[in-house]
Amino acid sequence: MYKKNKISTLLFATAISLSLMACESESISEGENDNSVKPTKTVVTKASNRTATDLPHYLERDVQEEVFYFVMPDRFNNGDTDNDLGSKTQPISAGGLDKTNKGMFHGGDIQGLKDKLPYLKELGVSAIWLTPILRNQAMQAGSSGYHGYWVLDFTEIDPHLGSNDDLKDLIDSAHNENIKIYFDIITNHTADVIKYTQCHGEDGLQWLVETDKGCPFKSVAQLAAGDKYTTVIPKGQEQLKTPAWLNETKYYHNQGDSFWQGESSKRGDFAGLDDVDTNNPEVVKGMIDIFKNLITEFKPDGFRIDTVKHVNTEFWAEFSPALVKHAQDAGIKNFFMFGEVYSFSSKELSEYTTDGNMQSVLDFAFQSAMTQSLIEQKGTKILATLFASDGDYLDHDSNANQLMNFTGNHDMGRFAYMLQQSEFNYNEEQMVKRSLLAHAMTYFMRGVPIIYYGDEQGFVGDGGDQASRQDMMPSLVASYNDDDLLVTDATTADDNFDTEHPIYRRFAQYADIFYQYPALRRGEQKTVFQADDNAIFAITRTLTADNATKSGKQKMLIAFNTSDKVAKANIELNGESYQLVSGDSVLESSNSGLLSIEMPALSFAIYQQQ
Repeated sequence: MYKKNKISTLLFATAISLSLMACESESISEGENDNSVKPTKTVVTKASNRTATDLPHYLERDVQEEVFYFVMPDRFNNGDTDNDLGSKTQPISAGGLDKTNKGMFHGGDIQGLKDKLPYLKELGVSAIWLTPILRNQAMQAGSSGYHGYWVLDFTEIDPHLGSNDDLKDLIDSAHNENIKIYFDIITNHTADVIKYTQCHGEDGLQWLVETDKGCPFKSVAQLAAGDKYTTVIPKGQEQLKTPAWLNETKYYHNQGDSFWQGESSKRGDFAGLDDVDTNNPEVVKGMIDIFKNLITEFKPDGFRIDTVKHVNTEFWAEFSPALVKHAQDAGIKNFFMFGEVYSFSSKELSEYTTDGNMQSVLDFAFQSAMTQSLIEQKGTKILATLFASDGDYLDHDSNANQLMNFTGNHDMGRFAYMLQQSEFNYNEEQMVKRSLLAHAMTYFMRGVPIIYYGDEQGFVGDGGDQASRQDMMPSLVASYNDDDLLVTDATTADDNFDTEHPIYRRFAQYADIFYQYPALRRGEQKTVFQADDNAIFAITRTLTADNATKSGKQKMLIAFNTSDKVAKANIELNGESYQLVSGDSVLESSNSGLLSIEMPALSFAIYQQQ
């Protein structure tokens, strides 16, 4: 249902240059000093894009081989309307369905996700990351737990999404397609059940605080001086949580609400949610056991871990290795975990992959650098500075190639929305080009690419949080349906699983390129061109012979033009010869011994060393 307009025509006209099996290749070396030399061109027959079927077996692949798709099941596809109202036996996990309200359940489920595995496979996805799927408190403070972050039961799938057997069926079905499944897990907090008499009254059902900033946080020093909250659990809610030990208030910090700074950041209740006392050795053991059991029962391929920086680092240092070892002992030898550390500082992010023994984190610093370069037009130095710190991540089980790259998400909003809000007033064509270039960076710079669901259909949104959690299935939310989606006449009121959407096709081509060249997945990255007065940013990705993956030596040159104008650059590449394998650019030798590249506006080009 895409538009037959200038933008879609532009995307399709350049599609052939992105396809590895149908590009006109050009090669030139520094030994050729005649600037008028024409590149050698070779036309190759088109083949279909590579998918998960073409990859090594899912148990044999490590995370650097994957293309991720991050999806919120409730907003994706409704495959079983019988579970729309949640539990039929547990009122605390029932109800909350209102398809017109962006803060309520909309009916998407595990069966709906299973039904769309062919759609995801054709997109080039090899790993699916689900928002939390464990049983939630359905309603809380006038909103619902459609997002999954209000967990009550750590052993059961939320009935709005299906059953434990449905989840096992999804995992088996995905594995049959050679696609991995990752769970989103939470150790920082549970649903909001514990109350404080000073804030909520003796019955726990009142609100006695005169401000809207929550129950004031009490520091450890205040607790030591006897200034403590008195906990209360409302009548009838004493045994809501599973496993049973989570119902005991002694296993929580009980210090009031976090204000996101200092001590409160790690010990305060996250927006009222019950903050688990991860400083307690019994809690550490209990949490390890909870997630060991999930691995044993469901055999997922890995975990994304929520709110990592709000938990003490010592907890992660014990928790992470224990789960990885358990999974490996269970036959999931490439089990992988990455954390959400909401920080734009490489120094803070790397603390959790080193001191915290976590294998990886979502690279918020990379997302910020892309935003500054492609949306705020602050140049490319921010990218070079970011990558110069990649060594901070290196230890026995982590490196920068394992960082998780993304353009936007369910909290901060979509990259397209950020473009729309820019002071530069980008038109639709500029938004499309800048968004595509940002996604190309996630695929071809170091790290693992993540697609946020709906980006492949041109979703934009009105902000972060609920405003960025649109329905892929036909939506009834007015504030979603009034959005002008990119490169399509469709709205979110339509079914948005269009495999002919130009952005969907482009992402599939990106995956094809990514899978074709091992150096784009595993190669060591080096910045080879950056200048404050030039919009081109260029890197090499170098892979030495890798017996583990049967890959030979390979070196790629990848250049990005971050400007809306044609740009040129002279790059020193030590006499190496390169051949264009994807993109639209001209690479020529110069009399000074440099390689000169000319690139169209907002484009990228990939060359392979010959």
